[in-house]
Amino acid sequence: MTNPFEEADGAYLVLVNEENQHSMWPSRIEVPEGWTVAKSDDTRDACLAYIEEHWTDMRPASLIKAMSDTPSS
Repeated sequence: MTNPFEEADGAYLVLVNEENQHSMWPSRIEVPEGWTVAKSDDTRDACLAYIEEHWTDMRPASLIKAMSDTPSS
């Protein structure tokens, strides 16, 4: 049995959590709690391209907010 996260011909989703972290997820596996679908069924390459385009800042959203709330010296 192959790893469902590494199937080149598999169908995938792109998930996002409350921290704006993205994850590619096999569409045949139930979406875990705390994650929402940002991109529906598509190819592995299309999902990777979506993540690359939309997740440009790897910092968690809470850290981005905290850093923007901090007065600079």
